[in-house]
Amino acid sequence: MGLDDFADGISRAIEGAGGQVKAALFEPTIRLGVTGLSRSGKTVFITSLIANLLDNNRMPQLLAAAGGGIRAAYLQPQPDDTVPRFDYENHLAALVGPNPHWPQSTRAISQLRLSLKVQPTGILAGFGGPRTVHVDIVDYPGEWLLDLPLLDQSYARWSEIALALAALRQTVAAGWQALVGKTDPAAQFGEATAQALAKSYTAYLSAARDAGFSACAPGRFLMPGELAGSPALTFAPLPKPAKTRRGSLWREMERRYNAYKSQVVKPFFRDHFARIDRQVVLLDALGAIHAGPRAVEDMRGAMADILRCFRPGKNSWLSRITGRRCEKILFAATKADHLHHNQHPQLTAIMQAMLREAEDRAKFAGAATAAMSLAALRATVEETIDHNGAKLDCVRGVLNAGGKQAAFYPGTLPTDPHQLLRQGRNGAEKWLDADYQIMRFRPAKIALRPGFGPPHIRLDKAAEFLIGDRLR
Repeated sequence: MGLDDFADGISRAIEGAGGQVKAALFEPTIRLGVTGLSRSGKTVFITSLIANLLDNNRMPQLLAAAGGGIRAAYLQPQPDDTVPRFDYENHLAALVGPNPHWPQSTRAISQLRLSLKVQPTGILAGFGGPRTVHVDIVDYPGEWLLDLPLLDQSYARWSEIALALAALRQTVAAGWQALVGKTDPAAQFGEATAQALAKSYTAYLSAARDAGFSACAPGRFLMPGELAGSPALTFAPLPKPAKTRRGSLWREMERRYNAYKSQVVKPFFRDHFARIDRQVVLLDALGAIHAGPRAVEDMRGAMADILRCFRPGKNSWLSRITGRRCEKILFAATKADHLHHNQHPQLTAIMQAMLREAEDRAKFAGAATAAMSLAALRATVEETIDHNGAKLDCVRGVLNAGGKQAAFYPGTLPTDPHQLLRQGRNGAEKWLDADYQIMRFRPAKIALRPGFGPPHIRLDKAAEFLIGDRLR
């Protein structure tokens, strides 16, 4: 490289850095990661959030909306040309159309850019008119997030953890455990054996997810996409033998596990996850409570694993050089509309207690974290009914199965959240003093008025925590 080329390169770098500083000051971009564990309603959350930011009359707890600071909102093409666009329009049509139904869940990464014209109210208020804030919403499967802890785990350590988890889930893991028991990890590698183990392990993970468990990694086993049948997805945990000779089943499984980390997990971390500024993790906490104490404990452990993945701290204009840091993380229990509002404080308290214990387990500090309960789309109405002389606070909606209207009383959540968490930590298989039910509802028929997004519960509070500080 000649001196002129070197000088030209420095000039371009300075111009690029100047452009980034200008953009950060006058057209800042927030990369908001949205993910959800099994059946948490991620697609509905993103769709309703976008709709309620475009038409924000239902967002009183988002201060920039309530105070008139958001002057305009509009969608733009997403900035990453190789990332699919989040199919907002079709998802919204599914939720609020003449025959409302839950949209198809996304099974890969997608993105959408929402631009907000905001009138500053802070120290920048005197520098002129409204400025533009871009919110890049990055949608990705929660299963991928649960893969990130694998980056710090050897095959031997991951196998040890996976085998211990399976021992706590024998009702769904028995078939795979039996196959592992008949397998000699020190034997000569055979492709048929590897495929049988991987298939059985995948079936166990799928059954565990259906039973309400959250920690079900590797995530690509449950949504393989173009990787289906590849060696990178044809492995399973095994007990480590005394000798791990070359050519053994153990050594080949170890090699494939390491390939999965380097060729699948690391690219996702590098290209997408490491660039996120703010993150919301959606959880079906009610589903876990219905599944029992072990599912609740499993979710608490998954939250701790998730926290370990984030690099805490605040971003600055130097972050482009030194690497971005996630500033805020929200854990949100969805489907709050499945409970009468007088039980929402209990659900929120359970989430906050799970987050506190997860933070302690992860030894996490630095980024702002919060936990709350919400419903991105309200599918029920509340009513009180008489039952055997007692009044029950219920919710009423259209059942997913059959399409009939029904009133539903799920049971009463305890006012002390640790009453639930203790039973999970102690390994109880069933709740000692209660039985919590769950019902699946369809979206209700609604007619959106001009300026109003879909009805929700505390979506505005979630938005204020995640992006509100950047809209003032």
